[in-house]
Amino acid sequence: MKHSHFLMAVFCTLFLGACASSAIDGSDRQPVASVLHLSADTTSYYINDFFPALAQIDSLSADGIYLNYDAASLTFVAAASQPGIYPISVWSNGVARTLVAAYVTNASEAPVLYTQCACADTLRIGFTEQPQQVIALWNNIMLDPTCINIDSTQIKLPLPVIENAPQRSFLRVYAFADGRLFSDIMLPLEAGKVLTSAQQITRHDKHAQILYSLMIDRFHNGNVDNDWKMNNPEVLDIVDYQGGDLKGITEKIKEGFFSDLNINTIWISPISQNPYDAWGLYLEPRTKFSGYHGYWPIYITALERRFGTPEELKELLAVAHENNINVILDYVANHMHINSPTLQAHPDWATDSITPDGRRNFELWDEYRLTTWFDSHIPSLDLEREEIYEPLTDSALYWLAEYDLDGFRHDACKHIPEVYWRTLTRKIYERFPDRQLYQIGETYGSPQLIGSYVKTGMLDAQFDFNVYHTAIDAIGREGRSMAEIARVVSESGRAYGSHHVMGNISGNHDKARFISLVGGELSFDEDHKYAGWNRKVGVGNADVAYPRLALLEAINFCIPGVPCLYQGDEYGQPGANDPDNRRMMRFDGYTSLEQQHLDKMKAMAELRRNSLPLIYGDYLPLYADEDVYAFARVYLGEWVICAFSNAEQARTITLSLPANARLQNIAPMFDNEVDIQANVVTLTLQPLQFEIIK
Repeated sequence: MKHSHFLMAVFCTLFLGACASSAIDGSDRQPVASVLHLSADTTSYYINDFFPALAQIDSLSADGIYLNYDAASLTFVAAASQPGIYPISVWSNGVARTLVAAYVTNASEAPVLYTQCACADTLRIGFTEQPQQVIALWNNIMLDPTCINIDSTQIKLPLPVIENAPQRSFLRVYAFADGRLFSDIMLPLEAGKVLTSAQQITRHDKHAQILYSLMIDRFHNGNVDNDWKMNNPEVLDIVDYQGGDLKGITEKIKEGFFSDLNINTIWISPISQNPYDAWGLYLEPRTKFSGYHGYWPIYITALERRFGTPEELKELLAVAHENNINVILDYVANHMHINSPTLQAHPDWATDSITPDGRRNFELWDEYRLTTWFDSHIPSLDLEREEIYEPLTDSALYWLAEYDLDGFRHDACKHIPEVYWRTLTRKIYERFPDRQLYQIGETYGSPQLIGSYVKTGMLDAQFDFNVYHTAIDAIGREGRSMAEIARVVSESGRAYGSHHVMGNISGNHDKARFISLVGGELSFDEDHKYAGWNRKVGVGNADVAYPRLALLEAINFCIPGVPCLYQGDEYGQPGANDPDNRRMMRFDGYTSLEQQHLDKMKAMAELRRNSLPLIYGDYLPLYADEDVYAFARVYLGEWVICAFSNAEQARTITLSLPANARLQNIAPMFDNEVDIQANVVTLTLQPLQFEIIK
C-alpha cells in the first residue's frame, strides 16, 4: 500500500463511528521501543537498538518505505521517499512487534498533542494543529488505525483491554503533519488501566525519579575505622581522602535526609578500587592527587576498601530499598589506571597515545573522541574490539549480579563506541529481565551525538547539558534570553522524545557552582579551577544568587526529564570548579538564606513527586521572551502552569491556553498574583521569582 493510501485510511476514520475496545495479550515483556528516525538515504540500523532482547529476525515489513534486512546480523536497511510516520512490523519467534519510524523534513516548532481525558473507555487527545496522520500503540503492539477518530478539535481512541497486563505499560500516540512529527503521547497504565494517581507510582518508574548526585568521599563519614590519608607532601589535603564512606550514606538514609528532600534515586560516585599512590599534577599551587573521586579504576570488580566493605554496600542498598530509594552506580568503562593488572597483562588493549600525525592523543575530546586519553596515567581502552568489550561489559554486569543496584550512571559515554553500549544493554536484558534498571550517561555535544546513544537498546538517557548550559547562560549572563531555554527544551523533545528521561542537572562535580557564578564571585569567562585553588569563593550577591539558583532548579523540576540535584545545591553551597566544588557536605548550621532555599527545594521536590502532570504530562510552550519563560504540563485534563522570571522588576504576562482547556480549582503555590478567565491566565511575577499554578 502506498503512503498516500495509508493517509486515506486514517482520514476515512472521520466517517467511522467509534470502535469497540480491542483485547491485547500483554504477556510480551519487551521494553518499549524508541522511535527510528529515518532519512531519505538508505541507512543501516541494528534491530537490538530498538528491541534489545531479540535474538533473531524472522521478517520485517512496512508500507511506503524501502526495507531490507539481514537476519544473521540482526541489521536492516531502510529509507523513506515521503515524509511521514511508518509502522514497521518486526516478527521474531512468531510474535509481531511494531517499530515506529518517522521521516521528518520540517525542522520548525513541532505541533503538540495533549491528553484531555480517559473517559467512557475512550482516550481523548487535544492538539495545537490538526494532524494528517495518527498511529497508536500499546507498548510495541499497534492498535487498529481505523479505530482512531479525528475531528477538528480532538483525537478519539478506544482504550484497549489488556489481558495478562504487566504492572506498568504505556499507551503511545504519534501524529504527523506537513513534514513535522508532533510531540507524542506516552500514557502510563497500571495493570492495564490508565494510571490516575501518583500513589500508584513506585521507585521503579523512571519518569518519576528525582536524582541526588553525591561524591562518597565528600558526603558523610559514617565509619572512622576506614579513614585513611596519603600523608604525602606532594598531595594537598583538599585532594586527599576526607573520610566519606558507604556507611555515611546509609546513616543519612536512616536519618531521613533523602526522604525529607523527596529524593528517590541516589547516584553514588565510582566504587572500584583506585590506586594508593599519587598521580596527575597541578602547577598553581603544585600538587598531585589521590584517587578519592573513584575515576581511576585499577581493579574494576574490587570494592574500594577506603569506602567500605561488601557487607556495608549491601546494607546501604537494603536500607535504601526499604525507604523506597534507588541507588545507581557511577561506572567507568572508558579507561583504566595504567598500573591495573588488566592493562599490565594486555598493554595492547589501550588506544594509541599518539595521533596519526604525531601529536599526543590527550584530551582531544572531539577530534579523536573514541581514542583520546584523559591523562597519561589513565589510558583509554580500545572498546571497538570484541575481545575487549566482551569482558569489559561482563565486568559491569558483575556489579549488578553481586549487588542489588538499580542502574548505572555511565562516565564519558561519547568516548566509548556504540557497540559497547549495545552489547552491555543486550546482556542486561538477557541476564536480568525482571530488573527495572536505569542507565544514564554523560556526553557533551550536539543533540544528534547525545541522542545516538539514547535508544532502548543502549541508554535510557543522558544528562542534558545543552539545557543546562543554555539555562545557566540565560539566567546568569547579561544579554541572554530566557527564550533560549524554551528553544532548547523543545529541541530536546524533538531529539529524545517528548516523554524522555534525560537528566536535568543543577550542577555536577565537574562544574563551578552556579550560585557562585550568578552571585558574581566567579566570572563566566575565567578559569574556574584556578579560581578555586587561589582564592576563597563564596556566594557573592545573595540578593540575586539564591533566587536565580532557585529559578534553575525549579525549571529542572518542571520541564520534561528527570531532575538531578548535585550535593549541596539544595541549600546553595558555593564553590569554583574541581576540587572546590567537592567541599565536604554540610547537614546543619545553615544560614537563614540557605534554609529558605532548602525549604523551597523541598517544596518543589514534593510537588514533583506528587504531580502526574509534572511526571508524565504533555509539554505545551506558552510564552518566552528575554526575561520570562512559561509553559504548561497537562495530564488527562489536569493542568499545571509553570512560569519563571529572570527580570529584576515585576512582570505581567498573559497566557492563552487551548479553548478546550479546563482550569478549575487551581491556584498559585508561591503567592504571585494570578487571574484566570476561561482559558486565559494573567500572571504577575515578582522580580526573580517563579510560579507554579496547580
